[in-house]
Amino acid sequence: MQPTQAPTSIDFDNSAAGPKPTTTLRRRQSPLASTEYQIATLESVDLSATPHQGNFTATLTAHNWQRLQPANLEIFQINVGKLCNMTCRHCHVDAGPDRLEQMSRETIDACLSALDQTAAHTVDITGGAPELNPHFCYLVDQCVARGKQVIDRCNLTVLLLPRLQNLPEWLAERNVEVVCSLPHYRQRNTDAQRGEGAFEKSIQALRRLNATGYGQGDPNRCLTLMSNPVGAFLSSNPSKLEQEWKTGLLQHQGVTFDRLITLNNMPISRYLEWLEQSGNLQRYMELLVNSFNPSTLTGLMCRNTLSISWDGRLFDCDFNQMLELECQPTRSESMQIQDFNLHGLEQRQIVTGRHCFGCTAGSGSSCGGAIA
Repeated sequence: MQPTQAPTSIDFDNSAAGPKPTTTLRRRQSPLASTEYQIATLESVDLSATPHQGNFTATLTAHNWQRLQPANLEIFQINVGKLCNMTCRHCHVDAGPDRLEQMSRETIDACLSALDQTAAHTVDITGGAPELNPHFCYLVDQCVARGKQVIDRCNLTVLLLPRLQNLPEWLAERNVEVVCSLPHYRQRNTDAQRGEGAFEKSIQALRRLNATGYGQGDPNRCLTLMSNPVGAFLSSNPSKLEQEWKTGLLQHQGVTFDRLITLNNMPISRYLEWLEQSGNLQRYMELLVNSFNPSTLTGLMCRNTLSISWDGRLFDCDFNQMLELECQPTRSESMQIQDFNLHGLEQRQIVTGRHCFGCTAGSGSSCGGAIA
C-alpha cells in the first residue's frame, strides 16, 4: 500500500500537527539564522585556556593527523528538505513549518545516478521530517530496488498525521530501518526539549511501529532510538543506558525497541541559540575541547559519508551542511550532485571547524551514535 503524502493543505503551524516549543531562527529573523554569524559566534568564544586554544586543525596535528581525508564511501546521506511538523529547541537544522525547502524529483534522480557510481551500501534519508517530501516514497523504493539499506530519520510525531498513518506498514514491507529521535524515556525530559505533548505523541507512534513488527528483534525491521542530552553536557555511553531505556519504556509504556544511540548536541543553529541564552556557551565549548578523544577520528562520519542537501550541494557531513560549509574540490570539480565525480571527492580534504569538537568529544558522536 502506497502511503499518501501529507499535502500542503495541512496546517503544520497548528500544534495538533506537532509540538512547537519555539519557532525557527529564520521566522524570528534572528542573527543566528545566518550561518556566517553562527561560525563567527563559535570563533569568538575565548578558548585560550584549552588545549591548542580550541583550534581543531592544530588538535589534529598534535595527534599525528596532518589532514582529515575521506575513507571508503559507504553512506549516502540525503537531506530531502527542511519542512517539519515540529520546531524543537535543539534542532541543528532550524527545521519547521515555515521551512519550505524541498528536494525536487530531478535532484533525487541525480542522487540516484550518483549512488549508482559508488559502492555505498546505505542511504540515510533525513530532513526536516523527510516523510513530508512528496518524493519520499519514490526515493525509498528506488534505493530498495538497488539493494541498498535505507534509513528513515523520523521524528515519530509525523507518523500521526492523518495521511501518513499507514507509513509504518509501508516502511516495514521494505525493511527500512527507522531511526527515531527521542530525548529521553521520561515525559518531562522529552517535553522540555521537544514541547508539551511530544512524549505522548512519540509513544503513540512507537506503538504503531511495534504493531508492524518494528522493535521486536527482527533485523529487517530495526527500530533505533536516538537521544540528545537535554542540557549542556555530553551524551552518555549508550551501552550503559540501553537496558535502562528498554526497561523503562516497556514497564511504563509497553513499548520495545532494538537499539539506542546517543548524539552530542552540536553547537550550531537553535542549540547554539539556547547555549547563548542560557549562559552555557563558554562552558560547553570548553567541555567539548577538553573532552577531545583522538580515538574518535578514524570513525568520524565525514570520512565514510557524503551529505547531500535538498538543492543538490555536496557536504562532508550533515553538520557542515547546516553551516553551509561545502565540500572543497581539489581542482575545479563542481560540488553539485548533478556533476558527481567520485574520484575528485576521494581526493578532497574534509572541511573542519570548531563545531567538529562536538563529534570528537567523549565517546564521539555521529549519525550512527558513539564512535569510540
